[in-house]
Amino acid sequence: MKGVQQRRDLVERDHPALSVVQQCLLLGIHRSGLYYKPRQESALNEELMRLMDEHYLQHPEKGAPRMHTWLKKDLGYDISPKRVARLYYEVMGLRAVLPGPHTSKRNKEHKVYPYLLRELPITHSNQVWATDITYIPMAKGFMYLMAVIDLYSRRVLHWSVSNTMEAVWCKEVVEETILQYGKPEIFNTDQGAQFTSDVFSQFILEQGIKLSMDGKGRATDNAFVERLWRSVKYEHVYLYPAQDGLQLYQGLDRYFRYYNEQRRHSSLGDQRPKEVFEAALKSVA
Repeated sequence: MKGVQQRRDLVERDHPALSVVQQCLLLGIHRSGLYYKPRQESALNEELMRLMDEHYLQHPEKGAPRMHTWLKKDLGYDISPKRVARLYYEVMGLRAVLPGPHTSKRNKEHKVYPYLLRELPITHSNQVWATDITYIPMAKGFMYLMAVIDLYSRRVLHWSVSNTMEAVWCKEVVEETILQYGKPEIFNTDQGAQFTSDVFSQFILEQGIKLSMDGKGRATDNAFVERLWRSVKYEHVYLYPAQDGLQLYQGLDRYFRYYNEQRRHSSLGDQRPKEVFEAALKSVA
C-alpha cells in the first residue's frame, strides 16, 4: 500500500503534456485514489442523510417535502424543511421519480439531449452505456460514486469515487472507460448539471457517440443504474461501512469484481455480467 501512495504522490495535476487520466494509467493506479478525502457535514446531517439514503431506495417516489414529513413525524427529528431540502437536493443529489423539483437539476443554459432508449432493442455489448452518481455514506463523512455500466451485459465497466460531483471528474471517468473498452454507440445519463455541461457533453459527442438523456422527472429511464445502486448499497455499503476513503475504495473494488465476475444475474439467465459482455463481443467479431 505504501508503494501505491508513493505513486499517487507522483501525479501532477498541472502537467503540461499528460492529463491526470494518462498519468494514472502509466503509474498503474486508479484515479479514484486522488479523491480519498471525504466531505464533512455535521453529525446530525450525516445521520439524516444515511436515513434518507436507505429510505429512498424503498420509496424513490418521495421528494424532500415527504422525506421531511417522514423524518419529523415518524422518526421524531425536530428539523426544518429547509435543512432536509438542502441535504436531499444539493448534497445527496437525489430526485423523486415523480415530476417535481429535483436535485440533479440541470443548468438551464445547458443543452439537453433527447432520450434515445425508449423502445430501443438492446442486442449487444458496447451498444449502450449508462452512468449516474450516487451518495455513499461512510463512518465519518461521505463520498460520491460514479459508475459506467454496459446495459446489455449489466457489466460495470468502470467506476470512481470523489468528494465532489464535478463535470471534469465525470468526463475523466468516461475517458478512462473508453480507453479500456472502446466506444459505445449511445451513452445515457440523467439531466444533471454535470452531464449537460459542455465539458461532459461535448467530450461524448466528439467521440462520435450519441448522447441520450433521461426525460425530465423520469428517474425510471435510468432504471438499470438505479438497480445497481440498490445492489451495491444493500450488498456492501450498508453491511460494511467504510472508516475512510481508502477502505471505501478497497471495499468497492472487491464488490465490483464480485458483481461482474461471480454474482449471477437473473435478468441475464443466471449468467455473470463479465462472461455475457465478452461473449457478445466475440460473437460480433
